[in-house]
Amino acid sequence: LTFPFERLKRGMVAPTAKGRGSTRMWKALTYFVALPGMGVSMLNTFLKSQHGEHKKTEFVAYPHLRIRTKPFPWGDGNHTLFHNPHVNQLLTG
Repeated sequence: LTFPFERLKRGMVAPTAKGRGSTRMWKALTYFVALPGMGVSMLNTFLKSQHGEHKKTEFVAYPHLRIRTKPFPWGDGNHTLFHNPHVNQLLTG
C-alpha cells in the first residue's frame, strides 16, 4: 500500500544516487547556512541599534525629486502613508 500522492512527491525532487540525497542536502543547507546566517544578521542589526540614534542627513531640495501632482488622500496630503518623522523628510525639509 502506497501513499496516494507518492508519485507526485517523487517527481518534485530530482533523483539522486541515494534517493533522498537532495532532501538531506537542503536540510543541511538550512540548518548550517541559512539559520546561522539569519542569526548573524539579527546580531548585526541589534549591535548597530545599540550605537545610538540615527543621524539625519542634510536636506537638499533637488527639483527632480519628490514631484507630486496631487496630494496624498490621507492626513494632510503631505505625508506618505508610513511616514516616519525621524527618517523621512518632507518637501520643505
